[in-house]
Amino acid sequence: MAGKVRSLLPPLLLAAAGLAGLLLLCVPTRDIREPPALKYGIVLDAGSSHTSMFIYKWPADKENDTGIVGQHSSCDVPGGGISSYADNPSGAGQSLVGCLEQALRDVPKERHAGTPLYLGATAGMRLLNLTNPEASTSVLTAVTHTLTQYPFDFRGARILSGQEEGVFGWVTANYLLENFIKYGWVGRWFRPRKGTLGAMDLGGASTQITFETTSLAEDRASEVQLRLYGQHYRVYTHSFLCYGRDQVLQRLLASALQTHSFHPCWPRGFSTHVLLGDVYQSPCTVAQRPQTFNSSARVSLSGSSDPHLCRDLVSGLFSFSSCPFSRCSFNGVFQPPVAGNFIAFSAFFYTVNFLRTSMGLPVATLQQLEAAAVNVCNQTWAQLQARVPGQQAHLADYCAGAMFMQQLLSRGYGFDERAFGGVIFQKKAADTAVGWALGYMLNLTNLIPADPPGLRKGTDFSSWVVLLLLFASALLAALVLLLHQVHSAKLPSTI
Repeated sequence: MAGKVRSLLPPLLLAAAGLAGLLLLCVPTRDIREPPALKYGIVLDAGSSHTSMFIYKWPADKENDTGIVGQHSSCDVPGGGISSYADNPSGAGQSLVGCLEQALRDVPKERHAGTPLYLGATAGMRLLNLTNPEASTSVLTAVTHTLTQYPFDFRGARILSGQEEGVFGWVTANYLLENFIKYGWVGRWFRPRKGTLGAMDLGGASTQITFETTSLAEDRASEVQLRLYGQHYRVYTHSFLCYGRDQVLQRLLASALQTHSFHPCWPRGFSTHVLLGDVYQSPCTVAQRPQTFNSSARVSLSGSSDPHLCRDLVSGLFSFSSCPFSRCSFNGVFQPPVAGNFIAFSAFFYTVNFLRTSMGLPVATLQQLEAAAVNVCNQTWAQLQARVPGQQAHLADYCAGAMFMQQLLSRGYGFDERAFGGVIFQKKAADTAVGWALGYMLNLTNLIPADPPGLRKGTDFSSWVVLLLLFASALLAALVLLLHQVHSAKLPSTI
């Protein structure tokens, strides 16, 4: 009997080992290495109203992977944008010191020399460059002098075009949301079938709309072709200078001074003294500038809480009278029909967030967005202060901002209710701020390859846990079978 049991043991163990071997062959493997060191990159987003610094990080040995570059930290530079230092260029450089000192602390010292540092300026500097190129050059020279005093790998300060700002924002959003390519749990790269998201950015001096399109652009200046991870993308993009939130508010103020003795978009009970020099110094208000005016004069202006007159004032910002193409958005600018889903960020997000959270208003449809704008525009200054205490700095401007956003999306870009249902308003994606800065750095540091990464075998920790459990189960099954055979072999001897 003992000999029979011993004769069963080797085959059972061989069967268990064979099963484990088959399981091992079925699981893809990869080389196991120590966690790689991190690399860092710094981008200064020099916007029209303020400058923000973003520090990004990624594994040093995986520069061509996707979904692995994330935001490490950020810093808001105090004061206005660098374009506000036209009369004091050295002040523009000095304003960056506080955030640069933070960068020295946030990036490990041994990584300082290998950390690329970029400064990109957007619409505020584009406007300054149009009106005063010498001042624009002086400001860039001043910030360059400051940035070169730090131990990072400074790679230049320059003004981005509106097209670059739009495209890099689109790249950032789709990169963070893994719409270009994704690394699956089975250890293989694959291209998600959900497609890309369009991107809408509302800054202080300009607004951008960018989305993938299948049709050829009638205006070739609005088309950009990209090759990312082996995939071709035809992208429509356009930037509207003077249609950023701050410049829109200045233009509406200039119109109110020109056509009314009050401001219909400001709440009733709110009044302030307006310096005419501040209103008319921008190239965006040059069309409304009186032939003669005292730039140092101050004019008292009060709000009237009139949503209908405010809508008329906002409508005057858009022209639909002529279009040299088969279709246009506004001001004679070519735009194909909006297609797919969109992510709207920057001031789009802040405006919607105010309507939703501070005012408690639904904005899921265009009709609701319009009703929310009218609701805010009907509020008096006392009602707004009671509803949103502690936000007086921008509180009087939310009516104009909401009315402009509703008009821009519906009449300007041509979103209907169905298309608007595919718009999400977000500030961040994957814990990283959505904007042009990350896309800019990804492009300049070649972190997105033109060709797709090769397929490779890989096994993560959870796969090995499953394998060990299956192996243990096979051994347990062999032991149970062995005991059963022993028990069966003993039964005849007891009869």
